[in-house]
Amino acid sequence: MARSSLEVADILNRHGDAFLARHRPSHGQMKVMAAIRACRTAALGGHVVRCEGCDHVAIASNSCRNRHCPKCQGQTARAWLERRQADLLPVPYYHVVFTLPAPVAAVAFQNKAAVYDLLFRTAADTLLTIAADPKHLGAKIGLTAVLHTWGSAMTHHPHVHIVVPGGGLSSDGSRWIACRPGFFLPVRVLSRLFRRLFLTRLAEAHRVGRLGFHGELAPLAEAGAFAAHLAPLRRAEWIVYAKRPFAGPEAVLAYLSRYTHRVAIANSRLIAMDERGVTFRWKDYRARDGAKGREWIKTMTLAPDEFIRRFLLHVLPDGFHRIRHYGLFASGTRAANITRIRSLLAPMQAPCAAKPEPAAMTDPPAGPACPCCGGRLVVIERFRRGEVPKLRPSAVRINTS
Repeated sequence: MARSSLEVADILNRHGDAFLARHRPSHGQMKVMAAIRACRTAALGGHVVRCEGCDHVAIASNSCRNRHCPKCQGQTARAWLERRQADLLPVPYYHVVFTLPAPVAAVAFQNKAAVYDLLFRTAADTLLTIAADPKHLGAKIGLTAVLHTWGSAMTHHPHVHIVVPGGGLSSDGSRWIACRPGFFLPVRVLSRLFRRLFLTRLAEAHRVGRLGFHGELAPLAEAGAFAAHLAPLRRAEWIVYAKRPFAGPEAVLAYLSRYTHRVAIANSRLIAMDERGVTFRWKDYRARDGAKGREWIKTMTLAPDEFIRRFLLHVLPDGFHRIRHYGLFASGTRAANITRIRSLLAPMQAPCAAKPEPAAMTDPPAGPACPCCGGRLVVIERFRRGEVPKLRPSAVRINTS
């Protein structure tokens, strides 16, 4: 299927005013809408560039740099990945996913900062606790966790993706303890501890008044009703999913580049905006196991209001960090721990020829190339928000990509 030029910004520009007239989004959601609509337009200012070779002139508008904007995440992700590349260890890496059940997800939506933070901390504590148990790994581990709040159809589905090396340091830091080949930690044990810790902490958050409820959930403000709401969850199966190990450090970076700075929907998944609504591609995971080929990749059409509503479900509270590091990778001790681990692993590695860096992680070019001749573009003028550039020749190309 051909890639569409349609963007989330186009949908907000055409239908955003009507949506705001009918609905009352939060202040944070309104800020996100305004930022995406203004992204790479003259409303944010920009600069004029000229080619040194052919005198081609172009106007490039500034980006909004909002973390929910589909157009602004590529450059941010590349910079983040360059920093993380130095942290990679020459060991297998594993991918573990912790998901909140629907009744808790409903509570999370009305208490995003508190419950999402609880999801992060409990998932990390679960892995750190089970890994430290001598019955399992018996080691101190490090991990990187990324919060996603959406399913493929943009419904509310909070879960954390965690990338963790397959091993850790002994309690005294004197040796590296590797996990069994192809197996990190038992999923069933992780699931049980995650469920117990999370429900205990969620009940405590309710007891001390950290949770608020409105609308259909308003009765849960009463302690007895909230306890009854959680009771069935203490017997239900909580989904913790462990994937096979990555095929080397390059695969870890490729995975992180797709997940760390992802937003609820990428522009590349949008197909059309017409009288029927907004049509986009989505993955029907329930149909994946029985589907042939890629038949589980389907299309969905939503009314513009519903599309915008679902997109805004995933706006995070201001200042909330959706990428976090724990254990050996906690910020204060990460560098020292990684240096220590490398020193322990060095004697265990057979000498081999140095591998070239993967293409995706090579140094970026010095700047964009001229679309006419491939020459170097230089900035000849900058203009502020709401201003227009002074240099506006008849043949000028405005870059909004």
